[in-house]
Amino acid sequence: IQINNSLLLLNLPPRVMENVTTVNEFLLLGLTSVQELQPFFFVIFITIYLINLIGNGAILVMVILEPRLHSPMYFFLGNLSCLDICYSSVTLPKVLVNLVSTHKAISFLGCITQLYFFHFLGSTEAILLAVMAFDRFVAICNPLRYNVIMNPNVCILLAAVAWLTSFFYALMHSVMTAHLNFCHSQKLNHFFCDVKPLLELACNNTLLNQWLLSVVTGSISMGAFLLTLLSYFYIIGFLLSKNWSCRILHKALSTCVSHFMVVCLFYGPVGFTYIRPASATSMIQDRMVAIIYSAVTPVLNPLIYTLRNKEVMLALKKIFGKKLFKD
Repeated sequence: IQINNSLLLLNLPPRVMENVTTVNEFLLLGLTSVQELQPFFFVIFITIYLINLIGNGAILVMVILEPRLHSPMYFFLGNLSCLDICYSSVTLPKVLVNLVSTHKAISFLGCITQLYFFHFLGSTEAILLAVMAFDRFVAICNPLRYNVIMNPNVCILLAAVAWLTSFFYALMHSVMTAHLNFCHSQKLNHFFCDVKPLLELACNNTLLNQWLLSVVTGSISMGAFLLTLLSYFYIIGFLLSKNWSCRILHKALSTCVSHFMVVCLFYGPVGFTYIRPASATSMIQDRMVAIIYSAVTPVLNPLIYTLRNKEVMLALKKIFGKKLFKD
């Protein structure tokens, strides 16, 4: 009778209290439950991770050491490479460990930490891509004042805004998720800790969490995406208004192509995953799409920028040796 009275005081039915338990860890179901495929996935993901570290690390070293690349465009490219290294390092090392381990678990604190850094770095990259589009807009549409507008202090300020905004955005998601009670299961239907699969395990009312995920995440990602598109619309309109030759137009647009390819690779999977409402049937699709933006896209970014940029190729030849880049 005393137990029932205390439950009534808390306004909680007995069944709910029985199911609420303190969660110390989550079991990550991973990419596949087929044991024979796990060594195959391990080889693929460790190869992707190493290529990511080498490719983005090379760009970061090149931007720091090569004086000719000490410009706003390459300052932001260095930030992007640093983000890509950290972004993959949040998820892939744990994926690799779980592929060769029988106990595929992550602690509650480790899960919330992984969730925080994943959203922190992802949001920073979204804002940074918009800043890079603005940089291209100023360089093409206002070249005479480019060095005045995009001076070092402004570049540092824009980068700081991207990092600080994302810091508080990710803090919101991690705190809101950490305060949930998890009573359905400890099995997380994903290969890393993310908001949507964690909400499936919660026994609280998660409408606010889902609203924040859709509205706030959508506002940041789509807001940055619209600013990026707006910059490119102004660039295209400016170029078409000039009576320039096709060669000059091609040269001007070539500086934007690499960035726009990276934008498409980033926003496509992110928009598919986070703007849609969460549902049980969508989790398999989300897991497959997550492989693209957490592992594949960070590897493609340095390849896109190096293969289409003569200045970057020359800097790589100078720093790492001509033998690696034979004509």
